[in-house]
Amino acid sequence: MHVRHLTLKDFRSYPSAELALTPGMTILVGPNGQGKTNLVEAIGYLATLGSHRVATDQPLVRFGAAQAIVRGAVLREGRETLIELEITPGRPNRARLGKSPAGRPRDVLGTLRTVLFAPEDLALVKGDPAGRRGFLDDLLVQRQPRWSAVRSDYDRVLKQRSALLKSAAPVLRRGARRAQRHTASMNSTDLAASLDEERESALHTLEVWNEHLATIGAPLLYARLRLLRDLVPGLAECYDAVSASASNARATYRSSLHEGMATRIAGGDVPEIEELRGALLETLEELRSQEIERGVCLVGPHRDDVHLTLGELPAKGYASHGESWSFALGLKIAAYRLLRRDLADDPVLILDDVFAELDIGRRDRLAELIGDCEQVLVTAAVEADVPERLRASGSTFEVTLGRLEQSAAAVGDG
Repeated sequence: MHVRHLTLKDFRSYPSAELALTPGMTILVGPNGQGKTNLVEAIGYLATLGSHRVATDQPLVRFGAAQAIVRGAVLREGRETLIELEITPGRPNRARLGKSPAGRPRDVLGTLRTVLFAPEDLALVKGDPAGRRGFLDDLLVQRQPRWSAVRSDYDRVLKQRSALLKSAAPVLRRGARRAQRHTASMNSTDLAASLDEERESALHTLEVWNEHLATIGAPLLYARLRLLRDLVPGLAECYDAVSASASNARATYRSSLHEGMATRIAGGDVPEIEELRGALLETLEELRSQEIERGVCLVGPHRDDVHLTLGELPAKGYASHGESWSFALGLKIAAYRLLRRDLADDPVLILDDVFAELDIGRRDRLAELIGDCEQVLVTAAVEADVPERLRASGSTFEVTLGRLEQSAAAVGDG
Protein backbone atom coordinates (compact mmCIF):
# COMPACT_ATOMS: atom_id res chain seq x y z
CA MET A 1 0.00 0.00 0.00
CA HIS A 2 1.31 3.44 -0.81
CA VAL A 3 0.14 6.96 -1.64
CA ARG A 4 0.91 7.79 -5.28
CA HIS A 5 -0.29 11.39 -5.33
CA LEU A 6 -1.46 14.03 -2.86
CA THR A 7 -3.52 17.10 -3.79
CA LEU A 8 -4.35 19.91 -1.36
CA LYS A 9 -6.60 22.93 -1.69
CA ASP A 10 -6.79 25.50 1.12
CA PHE A 11 -5.41 23.00 3.61
CA ARG A 12 -3.39 24.63 6.39
CA SER A 13 -0.88 27.02 4.76
CA TYR A 14 -1.40 25.72 1.22
CA PRO A 15 -3.71 27.51 -1.24
CA SER A 16 -2.91 24.51 -3.43
CA ALA A 17 -0.29 21.76 -3.60
CA GLU A 18 0.52 18.72 -5.70
CA LEU A 19 2.94 16.06 -4.49
CA ALA A 20 3.81 12.95 -6.51
CA LEU A 21 5.06 10.09 -4.34
CA THR A 22 6.62 6.70 -4.93
CA PRO A 23 7.16 3.59 -2.80
CA GLY A 24 10.20 3.63 -0.57
CA MET A 25 11.64 6.56 1.34
CA THR A 26 10.51 10.17 0.84
CA ILE A 27 12.19 12.88 2.92
CA LEU A 28 10.72 16.38 3.25
CA VAL A 29 13.38 18.83 4.42
CA GLY A 30 13.08 22.49 5.36
CA PRO A 31 13.16 24.96 8.26
CA ASN A 32 10.30 24.95 10.72
CA GLY A 33 7.16 26.71 9.54
CA GLN A 34 7.64 25.96 5.84
CA GLY A 35 4.80 23.41 5.48
CA LYS A 36 6.50 20.01 5.79
CA THR A 37 4.27 18.72 8.56
CA ASN A 38 1.15 20.03 6.80
CA LEU A 39 1.78 17.55 3.98
CA VAL A 40 2.13 14.46 6.16
CA GLU A 41 -0.72 15.67 8.38
CA ALA A 42 -2.96 15.67 5.30
CA ILE A 43 -1.98 12.08 4.47
CA GLY A 44 -2.69 11.05 8.05
CA TYR A 45 -6.06 12.78 7.83
CA LEU A 46 -6.98 10.72 4.75
CA ALA A 47 -6.37 7.58 6.79
CA THR A 48 -7.87 8.51 10.15
CA LEU A 49 -10.16 11.55 9.65
CA GLY A 50 -8.15 13.26 12.36
CA SER A 51 -5.02 15.30 12.94
CA HIS A 52 -2.12 14.42 15.22
CA ARG A 53 -1.69 18.13 16.00
CA VAL A 54 -5.17 19.54 16.73
CA ALA A 55 -8.45 18.18 18.06
CA THR A 56 -10.81 20.08 15.73
CA ASP A 57 -10.98 20.68 11.99
CA GLN A 58 -11.07 24.49 12.08
CA PRO A 59 -7.26 25.00 12.06
CA LEU A 60 -6.96 22.68 9.04
CA VAL A 61 -8.71 25.16 6.75
CA ARG A 62 -6.48 27.93 5.45
CA PHE A 63 -7.30 31.26 7.08
CA GLY A 64 -9.89 33.12 5.01
CA ALA A 65 -11.04 30.02 3.09
CA ALA A 66 -14.47 28.44 3.53
CA GLN A 67 -13.33 24.84 3.21
CA ALA A 68 -10.32 22.63 2.54
CA ILE A 69 -9.98 19.68 0.18
CA VAL A 70 -7.57 16.79 0.66
CA ARG A 71 -7.28 14.25 -2.14
CA GLY A 72 -5.05 11.20 -2.26
CA ALA A 73 -4.51 8.47 -4.84
CA VAL A 74 -3.81 5.20 -2.99
CA LEU A 75 -2.32 2.18 -4.75
CA ARG A 76 -2.93 -1.20 -3.18
CA GLU A 77 -2.36 -4.60 -4.79
CA GLY A 78 -2.13 -2.96 -8.20
CA ARG A 79 -5.46 -1.16 -7.85
CA GLU A 80 -5.74 2.59 -7.41
CA THR A 81 -8.41 4.27 -5.28
CA LEU A 82 -8.98 8.01 -5.02
CA ILE A 83 -9.96 9.37 -1.59
CA GLU A 84 -11.31 12.91 -1.39
CA LEU A 85 -12.28 14.70 1.81
CA GLU A 86 -14.00 18.08 1.95
CA ILE A 87 -13.47 19.79 5.31
CA THR A 88 -15.99 22.52 6.13
CA PRO A 89 -15.91 23.90 9.71
CA GLY A 90 -19.34 24.11 11.27
CA ARG A 91 -20.84 21.66 8.78
CA PRO A 92 -20.55 17.90 8.25
CA ASN A 93 -17.51 16.94 6.22
CA ARG A 94 -18.05 15.15 2.92
CA ALA A 95 -16.11 12.32 1.33
CA ARG A 96 -15.74 10.58 -2.00
CA LEU A 97 -14.26 7.20 -2.89
CA GLY A 98 -13.30 7.08 -6.53
CA LYS A 99 -16.07 8.80 -8.43
CA SER A 100 -18.82 8.06 -5.90
CA PRO A 101 -19.83 10.10 -2.84
CA ALA A 102 -19.43 8.22 0.43
CA GLY A 103 -22.48 8.04 2.66
CA ARG A 104 -20.42 9.17 5.65
CA PRO A 105 -16.80 10.29 5.91
CA ARG A 106 -15.97 7.26 8.05
CA ASP A 107 -16.84 5.02 5.09
CA VAL A 108 -13.38 5.83 3.69
CA LEU A 109 -11.63 4.37 6.73
CA GLY A 110 -9.52 1.36 5.83
CA THR A 111 -8.80 2.50 2.27
CA LEU A 112 -5.50 3.98 3.47
CA ARG A 113 -3.77 2.96 6.67
CA THR A 114 -0.97 4.93 8.26
CA VAL A 115 1.13 4.82 11.41
CA LEU A 116 2.41 8.27 12.33
CA PHE A 117 5.04 9.12 14.89
CA ALA A 118 5.65 12.73 15.92
CA PRO A 119 7.15 14.58 18.90
CA GLU A 120 3.63 14.89 20.33
CA ASP A 121 3.67 11.12 20.85
CA LEU A 122 6.06 11.47 23.75
CA ALA A 123 2.84 12.17 25.68
CA LEU A 124 2.01 8.47 25.31
CA VAL A 125 4.64 7.90 28.00
CA LYS A 126 4.66 11.18 29.92
CA GLY A 127 1.09 12.39 29.46
CA ASP A 128 -2.41 11.72 30.74
CA PRO A 129 -4.41 8.48 30.33
CA ALA A 130 -6.55 10.00 27.56
CA GLY A 131 -3.61 9.89 25.15
CA ARG A 132 -2.96 6.21 25.80
CA ARG A 133 -6.66 5.35 25.47
CA GLY A 134 -6.73 7.28 22.20
CA PHE A 135 -3.71 5.36 20.93
CA LEU A 136 -5.47 2.04 21.52
CA ASP A 137 -8.76 3.20 20.02
CA ASP A 138 -7.11 4.71 16.94
CA LEU A 139 -5.22 1.48 16.38
CA LEU A 140 -8.47 -0.47 16.77
CA VAL A 141 -10.02 1.57 13.97
CA GLN A 142 -6.96 1.11 11.75
CA ARG A 143 -7.18 -2.62 12.38
CA GLN A 144 -10.95 -2.85 11.90
CA PRO A 145 -12.73 0.35 10.74
CA ARG A 146 -16.07 -0.74 12.20
CA TRP A 147 -14.80 0.30 15.64
CA SER A 148 -15.15 3.92 14.58
CA ALA A 149 -18.93 3.58 14.82
CA VAL A 150 -18.66 1.83 18.20
CA ARG A 151 -16.49 4.65 19.55
CA SER A 152 -18.99 7.22 18.32
CA ASP A 153 -21.89 5.34 19.91
CA TYR A 154 -20.04 5.04 23.21
CA ASP A 155 -19.16 8.74 23.25
CA ARG A 156 -22.81 9.61 22.58
CA VAL A 157 -24.07 7.39 25.42
CA LEU A 158 -21.40 8.69 27.79
CA LYS A 159 -22.36 12.28 26.99
CA GLN A 160 -26.05 11.59 27.64
CA ARG A 161 -25.39 9.72 30.88
CA SER A 162 -22.98 12.39 32.12
CA ALA A 163 -25.54 15.10 31.37
CA LEU A 164 -28.15 13.16 33.33
CA LEU A 165 -25.85 12.78 36.34
CA LYS A 166 -25.05 16.48 36.28
CA SER A 167 -28.64 17.66 35.91
CA ALA A 168 -30.28 15.10 38.20
CA ALA A 169 -27.60 15.01 40.90
CA PRO A 170 -29.35 17.56 43.18
CA VAL A 171 -32.60 15.58 43.05
CA LEU A 172 -30.86 12.26 43.64
CA ARG A 173 -28.75 13.63 46.50
CA ARG A 174 -31.84 15.03 48.28
CA GLY A 175 -33.52 11.64 48.03
CA ALA A 176 -30.39 9.84 49.23
CA ARG A 177 -30.11 12.06 52.32
CA ARG A 178 -33.79 11.55 53.13
CA ALA A 179 -33.34 7.81 52.72
CA GLN A 180 -30.38 7.81 55.13
CA ARG A 181 -32.44 9.62 57.80
CA HIS A 182 -35.14 6.98 57.62
CA THR A 183 -32.99 3.86 57.22
CA ALA A 184 -32.89 3.05 60.93
CA SER A 185 -36.67 2.98 61.32
CA MET A 186 -38.00 1.83 57.96
CA ASN A 187 -37.81 -1.42 56.03
CA SER A 188 -36.90 -1.47 52.31
CA THR A 189 -40.54 -1.23 51.19
CA ASP A 190 -41.13 1.82 53.36
CA LEU A 191 -37.90 3.36 52.13
CA ALA A 192 -38.85 2.91 48.48
CA ALA A 193 -42.25 4.41 49.16
CA SER A 194 -40.66 7.48 50.72
CA LEU A 195 -38.81 8.39 47.56
CA ASP A 196 -40.57 11.07 45.68
CA GLU A 197 -41.70 10.56 42.10
CA GLU A 198 -39.06 12.86 40.67
CA ARG A 199 -36.21 10.88 42.19
CA GLU A 200 -37.69 7.54 41.12
CA SER A 201 -37.92 8.83 37.58
CA ALA A 202 -34.28 9.99 37.64
CA LEU A 203 -33.08 6.66 39.04
CA HIS A 204 -35.00 4.74 36.40
CA THR A 205 -33.52 6.88 33.64
CA LEU A 206 -30.05 6.37 35.11
CA GLU A 207 -30.54 2.59 35.07
CA VAL A 208 -31.54 2.77 31.41
CA TRP A 209 -28.33 4.64 30.58
CA ASN A 210 -26.36 2.16 32.67
CA GLU A 211 -27.62 -0.58 30.37
CA HIS A 212 -26.67 1.40 27.28
CA LEU A 213 -23.20 2.19 28.66
CA ALA A 214 -22.54 -1.45 29.56
CA THR A 215 -23.92 -2.81 26.29
CA ILE A 216 -21.67 -0.60 24.15
CA GLY A 217 -18.75 -0.30 26.55
CA ALA A 218 -18.21 -4.05 27.02
CA PRO A 219 -17.37 -4.79 23.34
CA LEU A 220 -15.07 -1.74 23.24
CA LEU A 221 -13.26 -2.89 26.38
CA TYR A 222 -13.02 -6.44 25.03
CA ALA A 223 -11.50 -5.19 21.78
CA ARG A 224 -8.95 -3.06 23.65
CA LEU A 225 -7.88 -6.00 25.80
CA ARG A 226 -7.43 -8.29 22.79
CA LEU A 227 -5.50 -5.58 20.98
CA LEU A 228 -3.16 -4.96 23.91
CA ARG A 229 -2.59 -8.70 24.30
CA ASP A 230 -1.50 -8.85 20.66
CA LEU A 231 0.59 -5.67 20.89
CA VAL A 232 2.65 -6.28 24.04
CA PRO A 233 5.07 -8.92 22.67
CA GLY A 234 5.96 -6.65 19.75
CA LEU A 235 6.36 -3.68 22.10
CA ALA A 236 9.10 -5.36 24.11
CA GLU A 237 10.90 -6.45 20.95
CA CYS A 238 10.71 -3.01 19.31
CA TYR A 239 11.76 -1.18 22.46
CA ASP A 240 14.81 -3.39 22.79
CA ALA A 241 15.68 -2.86 19.12
CA VAL A 242 15.46 0.94 19.34
CA SER A 243 17.17 1.31 22.71
CA ALA A 244 19.77 -1.47 22.33
CA SER A 245 18.84 -2.68 25.79
CA ALA A 246 16.63 -5.29 27.41
CA SER A 247 14.49 -3.44 29.94
CA ASN A 248 11.32 -5.54 29.71
CA ALA A 249 9.03 -2.83 28.37
CA ARG A 250 5.43 -3.73 29.14
CA ALA A 251 1.94 -2.27 28.86
CA THR A 252 -0.78 -3.34 31.30
CA TYR A 253 -4.46 -2.41 31.13
CA ARG A 254 -5.84 -0.70 34.22
CA SER A 255 -9.59 -0.97 34.36
CA SER A 256 -12.13 1.10 36.27
CA LEU A 257 -14.16 -2.04 37.02
CA HIS A 258 -14.45 -3.52 40.50
CA GLU A 259 -11.29 -4.88 42.11
CA GLY A 260 -11.78 -8.54 41.24
CA MET A 261 -12.25 -7.93 37.53
CA ALA A 262 -9.60 -5.20 37.40
CA THR A 263 -7.05 -7.60 38.91
CA ARG A 264 -7.84 -10.27 36.34
CA ILE A 265 -7.49 -7.77 33.51
CA ALA A 266 -4.21 -6.40 34.87
CA GLY A 267 -2.91 -9.97 34.89
CA GLY A 268 -3.55 -10.28 31.16
CA ASP A 269 -6.92 -12.04 31.23
CA VAL A 270 -9.40 -11.14 28.48
CA PRO A 271 -12.92 -11.93 29.79
CA GLU A 272 -15.73 -12.46 27.32
CA ILE A 273 -17.99 -9.57 26.37
CA GLU A 274 -20.99 -10.69 28.42
CA GLU A 275 -18.84 -11.07 31.53
CA LEU A 276 -17.44 -7.58 31.02
CA ARG A 277 -20.95 -6.23 30.54
CA GLY A 278 -22.02 -7.74 33.85
CA ALA A 279 -18.97 -6.32 35.59
CA LEU A 280 -19.72 -2.86 34.19
CA LEU A 281 -23.29 -2.98 35.50
CA GLU A 282 -22.13 -4.28 38.88
CA THR A 283 -19.49 -1.57 39.26
CA LEU A 284 -21.91 1.15 38.17
CA GLU A 285 -24.26 -0.01 40.92
CA GLU A 286 -21.43 -0.09 43.49
CA LEU A 287 -20.34 3.45 42.68
CA ARG A 288 -23.78 4.95 42.14
CA SER A 289 -23.73 7.04 45.31
CA GLN A 290 -20.26 8.41 44.45
CA GLU A 291 -21.38 9.27 40.92
CA ILE A 292 -24.48 11.01 42.23
CA GLU A 293 -22.46 12.94 44.78
CA ARG A 294 -19.88 14.07 42.21
CA GLY A 295 -22.18 14.32 39.21
CA VAL A 296 -19.73 12.49 36.90
CA CYS A 297 -19.45 9.04 35.31
CA LEU A 298 -16.74 7.06 37.13
CA VAL A 299 -16.93 3.70 35.37
CA GLY A 300 -16.28 2.62 31.80
CA PRO A 301 -13.61 2.52 29.09
CA HIS A 302 -13.32 6.32 29.27
CA ARG A 303 -11.91 6.01 32.83
CA ASP A 304 -9.31 3.34 32.06
CA ASP A 305 -5.57 3.64 31.51
CA VAL A 306 -2.64 1.72 30.04
CA HIS A 307 0.17 1.40 32.58
CA LEU A 308 3.61 1.46 30.93
CA THR A 309 6.54 -0.05 32.79
CA LEU A 310 10.27 -0.61 32.26
CA GLY A 311 11.25 -3.55 34.40
CA GLU A 312 9.64 -2.99 37.77
CA LEU A 313 9.26 0.78 37.47
CA PRO A 314 6.55 2.88 35.81
CA ALA A 315 7.85 4.60 32.69
CA LYS A 316 6.06 7.82 33.59
CA GLY A 317 8.20 9.70 36.07
CA TYR A 318 11.07 7.20 36.07
CA ALA A 319 12.14 6.74 32.45
CA SER A 320 14.85 9.03 31.13
CA HIS A 321 14.20 11.24 28.12
CA GLY A 322 15.88 8.73 25.81
CA GLU A 323 14.01 5.81 27.36
CA SER A 324 10.71 7.66 26.97
CA TRP A 325 11.42 8.26 23.28
CA SER A 326 12.34 4.60 22.84
CA PHE A 327 9.12 3.54 24.57
CA ALA A 328 6.94 5.78 22.41
CA LEU A 329 8.75 4.60 19.28
CA GLY A 330 8.38 1.01 20.43
CA LEU A 331 4.62 1.44 20.73
CA LYS A 332 4.31 2.91 17.23
CA ILE A 333 6.62 0.42 15.49
CA ALA A 334 4.85 -2.44 17.27
CA ALA A 335 1.53 -1.02 16.01
CA TYR A 336 2.95 -0.88 12.48
CA ARG A 337 4.08 -4.50 12.63
CA LEU A 338 0.73 -5.63 14.05
CA LEU A 339 -1.17 -3.97 11.19
CA ARG A 340 1.27 -5.43 8.67
CA ARG A 341 0.72 -8.92 10.09
CA ASP A 342 -3.07 -8.67 10.32
CA LEU A 343 -3.66 -7.05 6.94
CA ALA A 344 -0.92 -8.75 4.92
CA ASP A 345 -0.11 -5.25 3.66
CA ASP A 346 2.20 -2.46 4.77
CA PRO A 347 0.63 0.71 6.18
CA VAL A 348 2.30 3.97 5.26
CA LEU A 349 4.80 4.91 7.96
CA ILE A 350 5.13 8.64 8.75
CA LEU A 351 7.95 10.01 10.91
CA ASP A 352 7.31 13.70 11.53
CA ASP A 353 10.35 15.58 12.84
CA VAL A 354 11.52 12.57 14.84
CA PHE A 355 15.21 12.07 14.08
CA ALA A 356 16.28 15.42 15.56
CA GLU A 357 15.06 14.20 18.97
CA LEU A 358 17.12 10.99 18.88
CA ASP A 359 20.79 10.38 19.57
CA ILE A 360 22.90 8.90 16.77
CA GLY A 361 22.57 5.35 18.02
CA ARG A 362 18.78 5.46 18.18
CA ARG A 363 18.63 7.13 14.75
CA ASP A 364 20.62 4.34 13.16
CA ARG A 365 18.69 1.58 14.92
CA LEU A 366 15.36 3.13 13.90
CA ALA A 367 16.60 3.38 10.30
CA GLU A 368 17.41 -0.31 10.38
CA LEU A 369 13.97 -1.19 11.75
CA ILE A 370 12.09 0.64 8.97
CA GLY A 371 14.30 -0.28 6.06
CA ASP A 372 11.86 -2.82 4.61
CA CYS A 373 8.66 -0.72 4.85
CA GLU A 374 6.82 -0.21 1.58
CA GLN A 375 6.45 3.56 1.96
CA VAL A 376 7.99 5.85 4.56
CA LEU A 377 7.52 9.63 4.75
CA VAL A 378 10.03 11.57 6.86
CA THR A 379 10.12 15.27 7.75
CA ALA A 380 13.25 16.96 9.05
CA ALA A 381 14.44 20.51 9.55
CA VAL A 382 18.01 19.51 8.67
CA GLU A 383 18.81 16.78 6.15
CA ALA A 384 21.82 15.66 8.17
CA ASP A 385 19.47 14.57 11.00
CA VAL A 386 18.23 11.73 8.78
CA PRO A 387 20.56 8.69 8.70
CA GLU A 388 22.61 8.38 5.54
CA ARG A 389 21.20 4.95 4.66
CA LEU A 390 17.70 6.47 4.43
CA ARG A 391 18.81 9.49 2.42
CA ALA A 392 20.68 7.27 -0.01
CA SER A 393 17.72 4.97 -0.59
CA GLY A 394 14.95 7.53 -1.21
CA SER A 395 13.85 10.86 -2.65
CA THR A 396 14.43 14.17 -0.89
CA PHE A 397 12.25 17.25 -1.35
CA GLU A 398 13.12 20.68 -0.06
CA VAL A 399 10.11 22.59 1.27
CA THR A 400 10.32 26.39 1.31
CA LEU A 401 7.15 28.37 2.00
CA GLY A 402 5.08 25.58 0.48
CA ARG A 403 7.23 25.17 -2.61
CA LEU A 404 8.58 21.65 -3.19
CA GLU A 405 11.85 21.03 -4.98
CA GLN A 406 13.64 17.78 -5.68
CA SER A 407 17.29 17.98 -6.76
CA ALA A 408 16.84 21.68 -7.50
CA ALA A 409 13.83 21.00 -9.78
CA ALA A 410 10.41 22.16 -8.64
CA VAL A 411 7.87 19.36 -8.70
CA GLY A 412 4.87 21.15 -7.25
CA ASP A 413 3.73 24.43 -5.84
CA GLY A 414 1.58 25.23 -2.85
